Amino acid sequence: MNFALASLAIPLLTALWLLLIRSRSGFWVIGSSLLSLLAASAALYEVTETGSQAFAIGGWDAPLGIRLELGKLSALLLTFTALIHLLVATYAERSRHSQTRNTDYWPLSCLLHTSLAALWLSRDLFNWYVTLELLALVAVAMIILSGPKSHKPALRYLLLSLAGSLCYLLGVALLYGRYGVLDIGQLAGVTESDPTTRTALLIMSLGLMVKGALWPLHLWLPAAHASAPTAVSALMSSLVVKGPLFILWMLWSEAAPVELSRETGVLFALAGIFALIFGGWSALRTPYIKTLVAYSTVAQLGYALLALGLLLHWQQTDMSAALWLFVLAHGLAKVSMFLAAGEIQGTLGTKRVAALNGATQTMPLAMFAFAVAGGSLIGLPPSGGFVAKWVLLQPLMAEPAHWPWAVGVLLGTVVSAAYVFRVVAISFNRADTNQPDYHPDPFAQWLAMLPALLVWGLALMSEPLILWLTEVTR
Repeated sequence: MNFALASLAIPLLTALWLLLIRSRSGFWVIGSSLLSLLAASAALYEVTETGSQAFAIGGWDAPLGIRLELGKLSALLLTFTALIHLLVATYAERSRHSQTRNTDYWPLSCLLHTSLAALWLSRDLFNWYVTLELLALVAVAMIILSGPKSHKPALRYLLLSLAGSLCYLLGVALLYGRYGVLDIGQLAGVTESDPTTRTALLIMSLGLMVKGALWPLHLWLPAAHASAPTAVSALMSSLVVKGPLFILWMLWSEAAPVELSRETGVLFALAGIFALIFGGWSALRTPYIKTLVAYSTVAQLGYALLALGLLLHWQQTDMSAALWLFVLAHGLAKVSMFLAAGEIQGTLGTKRVAALNGATQTMPLAMFAFAVAGGSLIGLPPSGGFVAKWVLLQPLMAEPAHWPWAVGVLLGTVVSAAYVFRVVAISFNRADTNQPDYHPDPFAQWLAMLPALLVWGLALMSEPLILWLTEVTR
């Protein structure tokens, strides 16, 4: 547990240090992310060897105190968060198109890292509320770093996030009034399927879906992600929207009554299918490249929502492996796509997909990164996205009654292929003869490619990873 707490404390202390010395150097954050990654990796190794560990803040046990718990999944998410922050911090410091050099991005990114680490470790409903608020406030501050054009999307995100927080907090108050506890482990043994519990879980879920941009409550996400600096878009898409999803999974799989979970699971699964289709259709129609990548986040979260819904409806813990495989594969792919899109947009000086003619000749590395990451979103073998989709489809294909869900996944795959190939096909068109002499940043393009290669590398350890995730979430 000491390593996990170190992984949480390192970015927090770095943020305070940067605010104290008023430094805008990214090397502090790169070093902090590297140290946090090492601590999280040590925590992951430790918990794999010894099992879950609990820690009571201030020595007060639940229900009076706040309990932190380091499980195998939490340790994996801590490691994943630190890795993503390290990659994005390196890009933000190195790329001339990042829009974050010499800004307040650096302490804010450390605070974002701290909030996520606290969220993964918490097991208390109110503590989750605190971490969600910190995430939202820091994310809004990071969005507006790109200038006045981002103020309106940031304000919309802030207002909708506050509405989601109020819904979540009201549900927490109802559960506390009904059962007198907020610890998720203690709630697991006492909740009943009565009107108060149903109402509380419903409004909490609505609040979490707003904050996680889960369809159909995703309206703030496309504009916010598209207008934010590239590094911020990558962090928000790969990590920030996964925090509410984690709480939603914990709430319904641990604390909710089984009969209520079965009923609600169908609604989550249907929302996941609609997200795949309509989110992908919106990505296909938008004329702007970063907006396309943002809408694909809405669509791809549909796979996770579908896996969560079927997990709850069938009470099959194996579906949790599919859920978290999607989270890992999507996070890596989205970092790569946003970094590549940011480099393309900054180098070519255009936001429009239609203006990417000849991009494979002008910026071959960035386009290769975009295409490889997009292949994982489509589910092309042997990418991480394919592995996650295969785990999801196996139980769907086993029973004829489950085939409609498989058809929904197939439709989502077709739409994903359409919007990815739309970009790739235009980039292979002949370049304009009057095209100016562009000077892309090779190092930044290689950074964009690295997460894409990592997501395809997940296939190399797919079998042990699936078995491990199935064990972890059982």
